[in-house]
Amino acid sequence: MSFYGTLEQKIGRYFGDDDASTGFGTGWWSGILSAFWGILSFGGVLCLHFPQLLTSPELRPHYPMSTMRFVIQCLIVAAVLFGMISSILRRKKILGLTGILFAIAATALGGSSVPINGTLHAGFSIGLDWFLLDMLLMAIIYVPLERLWPQYPKQGTFRNEWTLDVVYFMSTHFPIQILSFLVLLPSIQATKYLGIPALQAFIARIPWLLQFFLAAVVADVTEYFVHLAFHKVPVLWRFHAVHHSSRALDWIAGSRSHFVDDTLVRALVLVPLMLGFSQSIVFAYLLFVTLHATWVHCNFGPNAKWLEKFLIMPRFHHWHHTSEKEGIDKNFAIHFPWIDKIFGTYYYPDHWPERYGLDGEGIAPNFLGQTIDPFIGRKRPL
Repeated sequence: MSFYGTLEQKIGRYFGDDDASTGFGTGWWSGILSAFWGILSFGGVLCLHFPQLLTSPELRPHYPMSTMRFVIQCLIVAAVLFGMISSILRRKKILGLTGILFAIAATALGGSSVPINGTLHAGFSIGLDWFLLDMLLMAIIYVPLERLWPQYPKQGTFRNEWTLDVVYFMSTHFPIQILSFLVLLPSIQATKYLGIPALQAFIARIPWLLQFFLAAVVADVTEYFVHLAFHKVPVLWRFHAVHHSSRALDWIAGSRSHFVDDTLVRALVLVPLMLGFSQSIVFAYLLFVTLHATWVHCNFGPNAKWLEKFLIMPRFHHWHHTSEKEGIDKNFAIHFPWIDKIFGTYYYPDHWPERYGLDGEGIAPNFLGQTIDPFIGRKRPL
């Protein structure tokens, strides 16, 4: 068993009841929510105490601080309330008490009223604020969808290797300054030397919604070919194989991506956008791709037949992740399925895949090995 499998078993034994009851009314979910809210509130208070070190300079000017403080206070209260409910319902109280303890610690450190003293300036930052905000937003949106309408009901939120994917989620959020620099560098340099003012002026005269649609099409066509290269070029596949190693998909499985893969794809997709579209359009697209790319990895069963012809739904992208022969190297587009139709890589049967992961390839069982192996070309046994 891998390190993460052992860790997940230990977590389950430590926090779970002997009968492993996790259904509604058992106090399991109220305990999970209590711990989640408590950890987020504690992290939020730490950001108030150490904003220069823990918060991202690019994000600070955009924070409505009264709202942020209100959210932190609500998280503290919610952690305590849900922790009390869990402690009442469950025989083993530790899950609910964990959330309560984090909320108490957050309150003891000053809670949401911690003043921010001194003038903040640009400099090194860990990016804890971005991690906390994105984790909160993604979990609020996608976990309920997966629990209410799952395609695979037996696949729980805490499925095998969920801890590995949390590590990947953290790895793409804490070094936000470094990753942002690497992602933006090619497009900034391209804009300096290849920017076409006439093209930018022409696009600016187009209605905003049409501009956004054009940006999404340009980005998806670009990503199609970049994505295709990561599958067809052996050196690039070594990095992209990490993303395809997940044997079960859900919202956080999409975070499992080697930083070389993640950085190169984002950087190359941004180049054509920055050459012709305004900052507001680029920002809107980045928000859209964050939400949509996460959604297509979800364990979410419902489908809209009329919409799936125009916009990629989870089942379409799940076939891209299958290890079944007929689905391998298909469905490279991220937003629009008709792009795959145009280039002959469309595959969309009426049923869902039965198997996910790599086909006949081994991969390191841990984050460190998966990060290092692609650079040296090391192959792991199945």
